[in-house]
Amino acid sequence: MTDASTRAREIVESTYRSDSRRVLATLVRLLGDFDVAEEALHDAFAAALERWPVDGVPANPRAWLVSAGRFRAIDHIRRRARFDARHAEIAAELESHVPISVHGGDDDEIPDDRLRLIFACCHPALAIEAQVALTLRTVGGLTTEEIARAFLVPAPTLAQRVVRAKNKIRDARIPYEIPGQAELPERIDAVLAVIYLIFNEGYSATFGDELTRADMCAESIRLARMLAELHEDSEVDGLLALMLLHDSRRVARIAGDGEPILLDDQDRTLWDQAKIREGITLTTRALASQRVGPYALQAAIAAVHAEARTAAETDWGEIVGLYDVLLRIHESPVVELNRAVAIAMRDGETRGLELIDSLMQHGELAGYYLAHSARGALLLRAGRRDEAIISYKTARSLATQLQEQRFLDRRLAALGDR
Repeated sequence: MTDASTRAREIVESTYRSDSRRVLATLVRLLGDFDVAEEALHDAFAAALERWPVDGVPANPRAWLVSAGRFRAIDHIRRRARFDARHAEIAAELESHVPISVHGGDDDEIPDDRLRLIFACCHPALAIEAQVALTLRTVGGLTTEEIARAFLVPAPTLAQRVVRAKNKIRDARIPYEIPGQAELPERIDAVLAVIYLIFNEGYSATFGDELTRADMCAESIRLARMLAELHEDSEVDGLLALMLLHDSRRVARIAGDGEPILLDDQDRTLWDQAKIREGITLTTRALASQRVGPYALQAAIAAVHAEARTAAETDWGEIVGLYDVLLRIHESPVVELNRAVAIAMRDGETRGLELIDSLMQHGELAGYYLAHSARGALLLRAGRRDEAIISYKTARSLATQLQEQRFLDRRLAALGDR
């Protein structure tokens, strides 16, 4: 294999990692069917592996892939038309669509279809569980097994949920389009929720060797920016601010060996100040809107952390106050856990442990490894080493991400347990 061929294959692989979800979104819009689009996507990348090493990499790889996938899908449908006249009509209809250039041009030649696809996946005709599962599968690119583990359901159950959602969209003829301004307010909450889920999976991957997936974080932020341009809303500002403020710390929170670095131990000079400034500006605007929601409040908490020059300068009193407000409008055991940790930092670990133990008694956080890890850290600060080891061991048994497992192993080793 020549150097040029090797390079072409590498570009195909990197294009798959960076752009396959965007290509799929466009194919879904053009072909009107998830399964046909997924088959066309795979055909397009197979064609790229065959042609790019011979013909060279096209000027606009994404446009080339969309065009190749579309024409191969039409070809498949035409062959089926020999046995079913309906497929001839479908193929003729697909061919009537305006073709997409394969000869170059910029990204504007392909309108962004991922946002349209998110709105289709989050249509109110679908149950919320189906909305999230389908969006994470098609837009986020997560595997069925990854999503199933994240939601603690068997993989076949999750797969059936995705299939039913696809069929519902097809049978109900749910359009792949961004709704008009009149419909946006009632659709926006679900869309914000799935964008944040995709970001969270990128910021703290549930599985795999890498703690973060920068491409998913960047894509979530890009989608939120587009949404902000479409629809003025304090919670859209709040979510965008929250993701920017979290993402500003991404480089500082990973050690050279890939393990996580806790907030207090991070080199704050590595934090991205441009993202922090933009995040704080958006947070301020969201808080001034008189319609403050959960994302804006979480962004405000992240902003307090971002403004502290050192961990010791963190204003824990303000953070506790923000968590108090957040709990009133968005009750959640995870929010209660975070508030308990903030109270421990303000009032001492004994009070924080009382709150966490009370939460644990309800059982909702029993399988949440971060709750056990946080409890272990507070027990250690309180000088209760043996109990801390038990909590860290429980956290280790529940952690699913390789780097987090290694981090907890190192903690236990430092305590002389391993």
